Amino acid sequence: MSDLLSIGASGVRAYQSALTTTSDNIANAGTTGYVRRTATLAEVGVGSSRQTNGSGVAIAGITRSADVFRSAQVRQTTSDVTRSDGGVMWLERIEAALNSQALTDRMTAFFNAGTALSADPSADAPRRSMLEAAEGVAQAFLGTVSTLDAASKTLDLTAGDAAEKVTNAAAALARINDGLARVASGSTGQAQLLDQRDRMLDAMSELTDIDVQFDPVGRVTVRAGGTEGPVMVHGIVASTVQFGRSESGQPIFTVMRGGTEYGLTPKGGGMAGMIDGAQRISEMRGEVVAVTKAFVDGVNGALNTGDDLNGDPGADMFLIDDAGRVTRVLNDPKLIGAATTDAGPRDSGNLQTLATIRRTGAFEQSIVSLQSSNGSALKARQTIAEAQGAIRDSAVDARDSAAGVNLDQEAVDLMRFQQAYQASSRVIQVARETIDTLLAIR
Repeated sequence: MSDLLSIGASGVRAYQSALTTTSDNIANAGTTGYVRRTATLAEVGVGSSRQTNGSGVAIAGITRSADVFRSAQVRQTTSDVTRSDGGVMWLERIEAALNSQALTDRMTAFFNAGTALSADPSADAPRRSMLEAAEGVAQAFLGTVSTLDAASKTLDLTAGDAAEKVTNAAAALARINDGLARVASGSTGQAQLLDQRDRMLDAMSELTDIDVQFDPVGRVTVRAGGTEGPVMVHGIVASTVQFGRSESGQPIFTVMRGGTEYGLTPKGGGMAGMIDGAQRISEMRGEVVAVTKAFVDGVNGALNTGDDLNGDPGADMFLIDDAGRVTRVLNDPKLIGAATTDAGPRDSGNLQTLATIRRTGAFEQSIVSLQSSNGSALKARQTIAEAQGAIRDSAVDARDSAAGVNLDQEAVDLMRFQQAYQASSRVIQVARETIDTLLAIR
C-alpha cells in the first residue's frame, strides 16, 4: 500500500507541475517573446531488480519549444529590414529638406523679377520687387541647408541613443549569462532566463547585425557587425558602444572592451541605416551647397558687370559663407547693376547677362535633378524594405509556429493533465481506504 501511496503522490506532484506549466502558457499566449514550455514527464526509476511494481512519475524538466535556427533567421531578417527602414527614414528627411523651401519656385521668381525690371530699369518698384525675390531665394537656400543640418543633428542623437541601447542590451545579456550559470537546468527559472536572453538578442538585432554563439547551458557570446566584428558579450563581461564623428565628419561607431577601442562597422540593423543616412545627408548637403555657390557666384558676377543707377559697377546681391549659408547683402535697390556699362540708367542690357547665367548655370534644373535622384533612391529603398519586411514576417511566423502558444493544444493538455491529476488523487484515496480496511480487519 505504501507503494500505491507513493505512486499516487508522485502523480499528484507531477501533474500539478504540468498543470502549472500549461496555465503559464495560456496566461502568456499574448506575451511578446514568450516561448511555449512543456513539462516533460518521466517514470521514476526502479530502485531494485527485485522490485516488480512501478515507482511513479516525476517531472524530468521544463523544456522550451524554441528553434535556434528559426530564431537566428528572424534576427538576420530583422537586421536587414531595419537597415532599409532606417535608410527610408533619412531619405524622407532629405526629400523634405529639398521640397519644403520651394527653392526652384523662388529661383524662378527671382529671375522673372529680373525680366520684369528690364522693362523699366529706372523705376523703383521693380527694383524692390527684385530685392524681395532675392531675399526669398536666400531664405530658401538657407532653409534647405539648415534643414539638412538639423537632420544630421537628429541622426547623431538617434545614433547615440542606439549605441546606448546596444550597450544596455549587452549588459543585460551578461547578467543573463550569469544567471544561467547558476540556475538549475530544466527549471522554470532557466526557461524564463532563456526567454529574456532571446528578447535581448532580438532587440540588439534591430540595431545591428550580430553573430551569436551558444554554450551548452544557453549562455551567449555575441559579436556586433558579423562574425569578424568586436565582441559585445562574453560570459559575464559586456562591452560598451559609442557614436561619434571622424575628423572628416564621417559617422563612426566604436566598441570599448577591456580598455581597448575597436571599430564597429554594422552591416545591418538601424545603426547601419544611420550610417547610410549620414553619408547620404552629407553628400546631398554638399551638392546643394555646390548649386548655391554656383548660383551666388553667377548672379553676383553678372550684376557686377553692369552699372547701377549711380553709374557705378553693380554690387553683390548675395554672400555665401564657408559653411554654405547664403544671405542677401544688397539692400539698396539703386545698386542693382541692370545697365550695360556707360549706357545710362534707363538701359537694361546687363540683365540679359543675368538671363544668360540662368540658362547656362541651369540652377533650377540642378535642384530638380537632386530632388529626382533622391526620390528615385527613396522609392527603390522602399521597395527593398517592403520585400525584406515580407521575408521577416515569414520568418517570424515560422518561428512562432514552433515556439508560440496554441490555445487549442493548451486546452487539450489542460484537460488531459487535470484528468491525470484527479486520477492520481483517486489512487491516493484508494490506498488510504485500503489501508483503513486492513487495519479495521486486524
